[in-house]
Amino acid sequence: MINNNLKWCREELEMTQEELGLIFGVSRKTVSGWETANDAIPFNKLIKFCNLYHYSVDFVIGLSNKNMKCDIPIKTNKTDIGLKLKELRKNHNLSQSQFAKKCGLSQTTYSHYETGLNLITTTTAYSICKTYNVSLDWLCGRSDK
Repeated sequence: MINNNLKWCREELEMTQEELGLIFGVSRKTVSGWETANDAIPFNKLIKFCNLYHYSVDFVIGLSNKNMKCDIPIKTNKTDIGLKLKELRKNHNLSQSQFAKKCGLSQTTYSHYETGLNLITTTTAYSICKTYNVSLDWLCGRSDK
């Protein structure tokens, strides 16, 4: 389960769940689900939040306990993220099947992420970053490992 800092960030910004929901076009209940980790925030909404308010993705998603205010925007480019996944997999000398299995994914699902056919989900990105000890900011192209 993802233990995130979304609520802390929202409160630091002095926003209500309703106000954050309006920004994302979702209900207060949806925001509450994200904050309590009952639901995973969609990856594109996570990135939008981090870009709007200059938060580190690693901090918001709970991979780091320190926020590094970031002015460099992240783009949710499926191809670029796929290239980073491939780099990570190759650095560990693993096949797609081996890499996927270690992260609890099917090889087909992982292949779709690596080839840029599908945008990675927040839960999968979190799992990969935890498993391989890399930064989600790095995976998104914002920083070095």
